[in-house]
Amino acid sequence: MGKADFLSPKAISNRIKSKGLQKLRWYCQMCQKQCRDENGFKCHCMSESHQRQLLLASENPTKFMDYFSDEFKSDFLELLRRRFGTKRVHNNIVYNEYISHREHVHMNSTQWETLTDFTKWLGRKGLCKVDETPKGWYIQYVDRDPETIRRQEEQARKKKQELDDEERSAKFIQEQVRRGMDGKEAEAQPVYTELKRESEEEKVAFNLSTPVASSSKSSSVLGASSVLGASSVLGASSVLGALKAPASSVKRKEAPSGSDSRGEKKKKSALEEIMEIEEKKKKRQSSAVRTDYWLQPNIVVKIVTKKLGDKYHKKKAVVMEVKEKYGAVVKMIDSGDKLKLDQNHLQTVIPAPGKRVLILNGPYRDTEALLEGIDEKKFSATLMLDSGPQKGDMVDIAYEDFSKLA
Repeated sequence: MGKADFLSPKAISNRIKSKGLQKLRWYCQMCQKQCRDENGFKCHCMSESHQRQLLLASENPTKFMDYFSDEFKSDFLELLRRRFGTKRVHNNIVYNEYISHREHVHMNSTQWETLTDFTKWLGRKGLCKVDETPKGWYIQYVDRDPETIRRQEEQARKKKQELDDEERSAKFIQEQVRRGMDGKEAEAQPVYTELKRESEEEKVAFNLSTPVASSSKSSSVLGASSVLGASSVLGASSVLGALKAPASSVKRKEAPSGSDSRGEKKKKSALEEIMEIEEKKKKRQSSAVRTDYWLQPNIVVKIVTKKLGDKYHKKKAVVMEVKEKYGAVVKMIDSGDKLKLDQNHLQTVIPAPGKRVLILNGPYRDTEALLEGIDEKKFSATLMLDSGPQKGDMVDIAYEDFSKLA
């Protein structure tokens, strides 16, 4: 029977079949020839070209096996890296996608007999992380590219720096809260005393708090019933020894006296009144002097915003001009660039002891001073005033209330 015509249906069908994938058992890796059935593979094995390839391979069999093994390993890992990255995936999924390519290197020509052996070998060499589950073997690619390692180290360094900034801010807030709590007086704790009746004729009255929405009539009735109930209960001397109540909510009332059951507030001494007046005066003065803006010309500041890039982040600049109290035109010290920034993007700079600074907020605002020492625990510094009517005085100023002079 002659060969089919080029445009005949049989010839077209043969060409379509030759382009597609066939069974792997009928593929010759040495000759790189794919056969469609068992008879075709048998005829190929008996051909002269195949016999020559076998004689060539028999001279150095390890050379050809190592070559095919390296090709299979490199192509498999490249597909795993490009297709799945560092995700954990079933090894059979990767293998099925790998063999879908017609020109791939077959595993029967490599040093590994099964896919499981190849997976275990990848785990022993450290190329992948492998683990066995009831559903089979899973692999995860280990990316050892120098560029990837450098990028991961850079991300870890930035994350650590952000955490350090957050911890420093949290520590500063806690210190401010502690300093604010130190200035407040400790709240008076209630004192509990034993309820006793000195004489048989003495009456004890309880002041029971009532809801705001209740009427005055119900309050008076409730107060009367509570007094009667308390008087009847206090008739037994055995109960009196065990009954206790807060001193602030219980009041003894003499029969002839007609004072109010709520009692009078404890009077303050003259010294306490003077101290309270002075404290209110200091608070009023500090609130009048302190403002929410602090920028001043000719001071050194640090740029803390990351929106301008690493070129300006954490770099120092000099305030050239203040715009509308909350903005400033700054000049970079190292590059000389001029930027317009908000005060939220700037931070004060603390110089070395002995340097001149400018107080930016508080009662000593716009006063130049010399830095004498730094107290890291209290987040403050000791300054000697160098100008003004109080020149020569030593004061403690918080970090954010002064900055280095240019």
